[in-house]
Amino acid sequence: MDGRVDRVDVTVLPAGWRRLDSEIAGNWSPALSPDGRHMAYLSDRGGVPAVWVQPVGSELAFRVDTGPEPVSAVRWSSGGGWLACQIAPGGAPRHEVWLVRPDGSDLHQVAGFGADTAENMRWLPGRPVLAVTENLTRAVLIDVTAGARTVVTEGDLVTLLDVDPAGRFALLRYGPRGARQIVLRDLSGGAEKPVTRGERAVFSPGGGCVYALSQDGEFPALMRITGDAVEVLASTPEVEDFVVTADGRTAAVLWNVRGGESEVALVDLDHDGHRDPVPVGPLPGLVAGDLVWSFDGSALGFTAEGPGQPHGVWVWQRATGRVGAVSAEPAAPAAIRPVLRSFPAHDGLTLTGWLFTPRTPGPHPAVVWLHGGPEAQERPGHGPLFQTLADRGIAVFAANVRGSSGFGRSFVDADNGALRPAAIEDVRTCVQHLRDTGIAGRVGVMGRSYGGYLTLAALTWHPELFDVGVDICGMSNFATFYQHTEPWIASAAVSKYGHPVHDAELLRELSPIHRIDRLRAPLLVVHGANDSNVPVIEAEQVVAALAARDHPHRFLLFPGEGHELLHSTARADFLRETLTWLETHLTE
Repeated sequence: MDGRVDRVDVTVLPAGWRRLDSEIAGNWSPALSPDGRHMAYLSDRGGVPAVWVQPVGSELAFRVDTGPEPVSAVRWSSGGGWLACQIAPGGAPRHEVWLVRPDGSDLHQVAGFGADTAENMRWLPGRPVLAVTENLTRAVLIDVTAGARTVVTEGDLVTLLDVDPAGRFALLRYGPRGARQIVLRDLSGGAEKPVTRGERAVFSPGGGCVYALSQDGEFPALMRITGDAVEVLASTPEVEDFVVTADGRTAAVLWNVRGGESEVALVDLDHDGHRDPVPVGPLPGLVAGDLVWSFDGSALGFTAEGPGQPHGVWVWQRATGRVGAVSAEPAAPAAIRPVLRSFPAHDGLTLTGWLFTPRTPGPHPAVVWLHGGPEAQERPGHGPLFQTLADRGIAVFAANVRGSSGFGRSFVDADNGALRPAAIEDVRTCVQHLRDTGIAGRVGVMGRSYGGYLTLAALTWHPELFDVGVDICGMSNFATFYQHTEPWIASAAVSKYGHPVHDAELLRELSPIHRIDRLRAPLLVVHGANDSNVPVIEAEQVVAALAARDHPHRFLLFPGEGHELLHSTARADFLRETLTWLETHLTE
């Protein structure tokens, strides 16, 4: 920090607005001005994710210049004077946090310096103070008016969630993926008290209670915790997220229903008894997310998407009860709407997935798609690759094998450590289902991140099933993954995959590189050169092994990209090359 003390938190809006052209682009990470009249959000309409500010109800917009690097999140301060921007240098998983005025002035960095990464940005309501976490080891408060930076605590796998208005207590989250505990920390004495197992929690405006998305039960639930008293405010169906108004009177709750669709409703927090949630909608897309209130509680922002409908940013107005688009493209009229399929795994566990079926009679060549995580979920959102494949006569089955979220805690944990082979077997079951039901002829498999790992595992555990494969930034060797990934990523992954030392034998057995000689299918390997989450050595090992055997393969390496392809040109190249690869080997 430079020590300046004149950085007041008062909204100053830009002067150079322009009308947006109609173009297909994704818009996400909505952040409302305090009065709900303007929205900042991210859009890649210019080729790279950047911050835009737009009046609600207007077609005019202003791009906020934060430099050439991709922006991955934006938050608007309570007073309106600052946008906090999470920036990904080189497209890599490491993040920096920069502050900028909504008119584009006074851009300066406040967190994630050097080799550090800064995440989980949260403006403390009613205060010009930004909470961030660096390296999952350092909880930091940044007072942007006083120019002060305070370290709340340091520890292994710690995340700062919130600080009460009096500055006496903090809500912290500890632990690796799938096993995180929320605690209340006394900032004066350092004593900590467990609150609940989970990912998200905030203080009420007065600090007298805590609202938490608890994962103590089989399904996540919204709870109000006052001392030792616990009240369940929202539970079944599965609660995915929540946001509370600054006055503490209303919570907006996001539910995950029907295998991956969304519902949003309002919960009255003033009511002493149980009152039914009031639905928000109808929602403009099958899948919603990124809930955010304006500081005055007049507007609720969110994203929505659907088949053939890219992410758009929307606002629900309390005064009218209506939902309106801020920046969103309509769904393509000819988009294929997927159908949810359900069937038993080898051990009787129920598996699901979303099937995109071509309009022509089957059986079809087909691709099994495996999402990352593994604690993520395939949902009926926007998927240009899926739509294009189905339009060209190739069916896509976007699977939710065990380890996926959205189906309860037991399902998420069903692939941990030594249980990993069951997830690999789930991929075989998916192929069997597609063939037994007459959907598929020739079959390929593809996925990204953990889904890339599972693709390699399926291709080498069950090589006879597949005619082609596409590995996108997947892990091939757990030993080198743990050695080269970011240290905080390695620490958080132990609960899912196993310990690199204590479970070395298991991890070797589960690493596809040691079975690569069993692979039969032609393989396209895709990776970002700057990926420090799953480092590029994971791809290079596979490519070298295939080249030594003269096995049919191709290596698609993207300079200037990290764990995700953030530039539209890179995504276009990926789509084109992947379509060509799959058509060549599935429709020959």
